[in-house]
Amino acid sequence: MNVLIDTQILIWIQENNSAVSATARAVLTNPENRIYISKISFFELAIKLKIGKLPGFQITIDELIRQTVQDGINVIELSNRHIAAYNQIPLYADHRDPFDRLLLATALVEKMPVISADEKFNRYQDQLEIIW
Repeated sequence: MNVLIDTQILIWIQENNSAVSATARAVLTNPENRIYISKISFFELAIKLKIGKLPGFQITIDELIRQTVQDGINVIELSNRHIAAYNQIPLYADHRDPFDRLLLATALVEKMPVISADEKFNRYQDQLEIIW
């Protein structure tokens, strides 16, 4: 199975954080599955690092990208199809995060389930499979 991870999951993988659910961990560690991350997640992390939102994260964005690839996580380039699909994702008053919405649009286009701990992602289960 091909699966897209959200930005928080990438952080937790890098930190070896036990917050990853047993279901998500089983998918992530199954050698038959291919794990993907959107390049937009690196952009989101670069912003968060720059403005100090990840004070405990002790790795540069360049190191993170290198480590992600070394860990066998495939990087999905942002495409025009992903951007166009952004408008297919419902807009909720309390979930306007453009990074989340673009990740969801990417998953929609690529026909991949998303691994996410974000409870707001559950609203999109009529369009996408959310794994947690």
